[in-house]
Amino acid sequence: MGITGRDIFLIAPELALAALAAAVVLLDLAPAFRRNERLGQAAAIGGLIVPVAFGAALWVDVHANGAQYGFNGALVVDKFALYVKFLVAAAAGLTLLASGGYARRFRPYQAEFAGLLLFSASGLMLLAAAADLITIYVALELATLPVVAMAAFAKTRAESLEAGVKYLLLSAASSAFLLYGFAFLYGASGTMQVVAPEGGGPTIAQALAQSGGGAPFGGFAVMAAAILAVAGFGFKLSIVPFHMWTPDVYEGAPTPVGAFLATASKAAAFAVVLRVFMEAFGGASADWGGLFAALAAVTMTLGNLVAIAQRNVKRLLGYSAVAHAGYLLIGVAAASQGGALGASSVLFYLGAYAAMTLAAFFAAMTLAERVGGERIEDLAGAGRRFPFPALVLAVALIGLTGIPPTAGFMGKLFLFNAAVNAGLVWLAVVGAVNSAVSAYYYVGVIRTMHLRDAPDVPPSPDADAAPRTPLAAKTALGVTALAVVALGFWPGGLLAAARAAAESLLR
Repeated sequence: MGITGRDIFLIAPELALAALAAAVVLLDLAPAFRRNERLGQAAAIGGLIVPVAFGAALWVDVHANGAQYGFNGALVVDKFALYVKFLVAAAAGLTLLASGGYARRFRPYQAEFAGLLLFSASGLMLLAAAADLITIYVALELATLPVVAMAAFAKTRAESLEAGVKYLLLSAASSAFLLYGFAFLYGASGTMQVVAPEGGGPTIAQALAQSGGGAPFGGFAVMAAAILAVAGFGFKLSIVPFHMWTPDVYEGAPTPVGAFLATASKAAAFAVVLRVFMEAFGGASADWGGLFAALAAVTMTLGNLVAIAQRNVKRLLGYSAVAHAGYLLIGVAAASQGGALGASSVLFYLGAYAAMTLAAFFAAMTLAERVGGERIEDLAGAGRRFPFPALVLAVALIGLTGIPPTAGFMGKLFLFNAAVNAGLVWLAVVGAVNSAVSAYYYVGVIRTMHLRDAPDVPPSPDADAAPRTPLAAKTALGVTALAVVALGFWPGGLLAAARAAAESLLR
């Protein structure tokens, strides 16, 4: 059966995003775009309207007709997939908006940087809609390979090249684990279909239900598949013990790359984990739920404790990302008990976490350019010298701590509530204690910016040479900071969308 027009419509957001990436690179060949790099940035950001519009049209279609399948069942478009697509598009657009001034360091390759980011975003969108194991793997590689190049894009810095090499090697290792796990899963079930339409053939869960055994996960082959899949996905999720690349890559890679990795990449990775484990391993929910609960406790604890010792802002945000992966795993573990509460809490927190983390990275990037360094000590007195980015960073860190009235507080409230309702009271307590621990290093950064005086030394030459923060970057700072506060006061809209997405996952 060939490709139909309906198939093309279902994959229209990804195709539009890939076409936009190619157009941005080709437009850079025109003299007008060569003379003014802002035109290329405007084209990349403005062009995102097209994939977002296609996504909105698909949402209306899915709302009216239910989940849609394409490419002979390889692709599923439901509210769950579309929620993640919108989140990825928002993260990509804000990253491009904030990185205009930073991208001058890549001159004359700014267009290539934007194109790689858009290509990676198209892979992340496809990952959220993947309905079989082959599509999951192809989408994962499409999303990963451009990030390898972006991590090493600052070619004059040894740290950036090191980040690219580390990300490439560890990504290859994680792909091998994932493929090996998928091979076990296919061998045990005889199918690669994670989810399928009515009458579209057996899914992995249906096949495993017919051949279940007394071993954990229904059989030793399935148990090996689950463990290897967790190891493969664990790299993308930054969960312990697969997290060691995270602070190194976040520190060495260009700051916009770290922001994109921490938000868009993590959102799509958690989405595919929810789909695979809730749909393919659904019959062994008690087994994988316990596994994720243990990983959540270890991940958030180690991430927060090691973050205390960090003196570089980007490394601190790297270990913060590890800790927040642990918080998100609380919702994944709660989702194993059935119902939409656990899954919806994960989806809501992904949106809140994206706003807080993007704000933190954008503010840190702006302040680093102004003060000429990325160490926490370099931020002393920044609250008086550069009040706007310092305020945004403070708001983001307060949100990441989980202090009301911010998006972080509401997100953690929903996660812990889901854990309590799933009978995981101990995990909610561990999460609350870890939130208190995280306040030590988050508030420490705020104290340094606003209560400590700047060192009595001559200004950094880099700070003098740094251009003023572009209007686009200020806009990105303002939008993300506003989102952190707005989602704390009015979480209802995002929560309703998250619940609708979670319910479509449990059809």
